[in-house]
Amino acid sequence: MTDTHTAPDGDLDVFALASRLSSGHVADNVEILNQLEPHDAAAVLVLLPVETSIEILDKPELNFGAEIIEALPRQTATTLLSGMSADMAADIVQQLEEPARAELMQGLDAATRATIEGLLAYPENTAGAMMTTEFVSVPASWTVERTLQHIRQVERTRETVYAIYVLDAFTRRLVGAVSLRRLIAGEPSANITDLSRPPITTSPLTDREDVARLISRHDLLAVPVIDKAGHVLGIVTVDDIIDAIIEENTEDVQKFGGMQATDEPYMQIGLLEMLRKRGGWLAVLFVSEMLTASAMQYFEVELEKAIVLTLFIPLIMSSGGNSGSQATSLLIRSLALREVRLGDWWRVAMRELPTGLLLGAGLGLIGVVRITAWQKLGFYDYGEHWILVALTVASALIGVVTFGSLAGSMLPFLLQRAGFDPASASAPFVATLVDVTGLVIYFSVALLILRGTLL
Repeated sequence: MTDTHTAPDGDLDVFALASRLSSGHVADNVEILNQLEPHDAAAVLVLLPVETSIEILDKPELNFGAEIIEALPRQTATTLLSGMSADMAADIVQQLEEPARAELMQGLDAATRATIEGLLAYPENTAGAMMTTEFVSVPASWTVERTLQHIRQVERTRETVYAIYVLDAFTRRLVGAVSLRRLIAGEPSANITDLSRPPITTSPLTDREDVARLISRHDLLAVPVIDKAGHVLGIVTVDDIIDAIIEENTEDVQKFGGMQATDEPYMQIGLLEMLRKRGGWLAVLFVSEMLTASAMQYFEVELEKAIVLTLFIPLIMSSGGNSGSQATSLLIRSLALREVRLGDWWRVAMRELPTGLLLGAGLGLIGVVRITAWQKLGFYDYGEHWILVALTVASALIGVVTFGSLAGSMLPFLLQRAGFDPASASAPFVATLVDVTGLVIYFSVALLILRGTLL
């Protein structure tokens, strides 16, 4: 924080900061407030114009909106919640603890309270839970001119005006959609239905990833959410979808790293929460890796007879884990984008089998060249049976990389079939699985090739 926002005693100068934020851009204001404690951010918001505070709280990039609302005076908090977009207000209310939630909900006007309660009733990560009820709709009997007049009147109270939804004048069912661009280009006296097109819609229980695909496929700025009778419940805007995609990708990246997904920014996660999110998976992976030690104990005699084999254990294990992680990453992404489906598992296996064989053969060739070069150039003596050692390493690499590719590609299918998130087949989990099987494959190949010589 700069000196202009610090009082002589070292405390935050909320008045100076509020003065700066009142003329700043909302995105910059959010970034500044994210650096403060919630109670300090609340003290600044109290001094800002109401509309500025609402704009800040309406930004999903604000890290602790619920904590700020809870730190505000109750009257101020209810005023700001009432002015926010319904979906963002519902998100904040959902994060509040009792009794603050009940007190704030009681202070809201009946219409706002009913809207928020309606949004909170939908399951998390569905179209209904993320939609906003602030959209522009007009009767099918209106003209272009009258529709434009209506937009001017309600524009400040709507989240977006780029799409106008045409409703049947009697049943209030959705019959069409008109873009603002098309509306402006239309004749003032033309009927709005002459410009409308059949709407692309979704249901309130549709998963947010499916909504994202729908918006992407049809290049929409918003998609209306309708009930079974065809009435518009709300709209999901493209900016909400972008936020959802970022959150979804963040969760997947964290799961790839072998931990539970977190809902809070890194700097906001407490120590106990950090331990809980990371410790469980680490313990599972650690116990799994114990199987690797068991496998090495099983082949203890072989290791004592041919110490040279231990030199290549890291090489074998890492190659199998890397190939498995590659396959897992490709398949998780393909499943998420619906490029492949559960029924395609056999086709995927038939693709990964030759891919693994060829990749393993390529790595095996590199291994043979490396062993030969070190032996001939005198860098290391692998013994009189070094050719058989090179053949063992090459053959093991083919088997381990092939197994890694198959296992890594099939795990996401198995998890999705069992009802789990495919992202749970994270790279560490696949690597652990392939480590154990890789050792078994390596020493099994060694027993076949080196029996009667080193073994």
